[in-house]
Amino acid sequence: MNHKPFDLNRRRFLKSSAAIVAASTLPNWFTQECEARPKSRPVLSPNDQPAIALIGCGGMGRGDAKNASRLGRIVAVCDVDDARIIEAKKMFPDAATYKDFRKVMERDDIHAVICGTVDHWHTLISLAAMRSGKDVYCEKPLTLTIEDGKQLVRAVKKTKQILQTGSQQRSEKNFRLACELVRNGRIGKLKHITTILPGGMRGGPFQSSPVPEGLDWDLWQGPTADVEYVKERCHFSFRYWFEYSGGTLTDWGAHHNDIALWGSGLDRTGPVSVEAEALSQPVPGGYTAVADYRIEFTYANGLTQTCQSTRDNTLSGGVVDSKGKLHGVKFEGTDGWIFVTRGKIEASDPDMLTEPLPATAERLYVSTNHMGNFFDCMRSRKQPICEAEIGHRSASICHLGAIALQLGRKLKWDPKREQFISDKEGNKFLERKMRKPWSYDAA
Repeated sequence: MNHKPFDLNRRRFLKSSAAIVAASTLPNWFTQECEARPKSRPVLSPNDQPAIALIGCGGMGRGDAKNASRLGRIVAVCDVDDARIIEAKKMFPDAATYKDFRKVMERDDIHAVICGTVDHWHTLISLAAMRSGKDVYCEKPLTLTIEDGKQLVRAVKKTKQILQTGSQQRSEKNFRLACELVRNGRIGKLKHITTILPGGMRGGPFQSSPVPEGLDWDLWQGPTADVEYVKERCHFSFRYWFEYSGGTLTDWGAHHNDIALWGSGLDRTGPVSVEAEALSQPVPGGYTAVADYRIEFTYANGLTQTCQSTRDNTLSGGVVDSKGKLHGVKFEGTDGWIFVTRGKIEASDPDMLTEPLPATAERLYVSTNHMGNFFDCMRSRKQPICEAEIGHRSASICHLGAIALQLGRKLKWDPKREQFISDKEGNKFLERKMRKPWSYDAA
């Protein structure tokens, strides 16, 4: 891991800030292009509204369903926790309620499913939905394991259903602008990418407690190992357990590493090597996902990438988003750099952003509304902006980093075969044994 990491030191950053051009608003030429493009098709009549089921009624799920309700009808809500169902019913009082997602799959009047569950349920629910003839909007990260993603890609091809991954940054204009500029050589030859993610949670040891009334803990665990109920394992903080997720590496990494792959044109492949350093260790008896880390990826074309966490939220200027959060993607080339995060895009030279792309430039898939793109594709049967293969590859790079953190050594990866090269121990991490009766076939 010899590559110098992106400098996150406040003093050194501010000293160099005079060389930075900030663009809190998009350049006029790009804004005009966006305005000229056709928008998502509006709902024409009540009969034109697909019937949607929400499975997983936490904050993200309810937010997705609210967006979907502008384009379709939420006819069912499903969650293993009665308290979550109650909250969803307040938003969608006419929706039928379910505790077991399999009952939702039995309804042939439902056109699509929004999967807003914990990560370890994404794959089995998405498989079940597609096999029952339903399209899927699945929250990111799309999968828990690399084998999960391979299963979903095969299922999409077999069932011909639409699957949209909830990596909504692909539908945000500043991210598309950054990726189009990089893909068209605006910073010269792309040499290195840095993805900056928030640090995770370190806590514990935690104590078990009685299962709250109304929560089906067995069904919540699903295919994962049966353990005593610990409140920190459930709901929001599930993401800090390797058993159910991968910490901020998969939570935020599924967003920013996706943009890194999009901008580099490598979003249907992967790196050829990965090396990771854990900068802190989990507390015994506490969260099991590594909270602080730096990961180095190398691609077949010589491109390198650093994915690093940080806890320094005091920086101003080029490495914070519009809300002051420190995370984003920095593309570095032979002629300069471009940094992009939510609500902000910056470059080492003002002309990189203000000069329009030529008419002959490569242009990327245009979506200005992620949920709207899903509904458009439900009608047209064209692939959405973040289809299964892309969602799988974006999650896979995060999983590769998590595996390298677990093993603590450099790994060689074959992105075509999707296996580690001559590494039986590493390949054991590509899938996880499921607790009976759950399996890919039983989904």
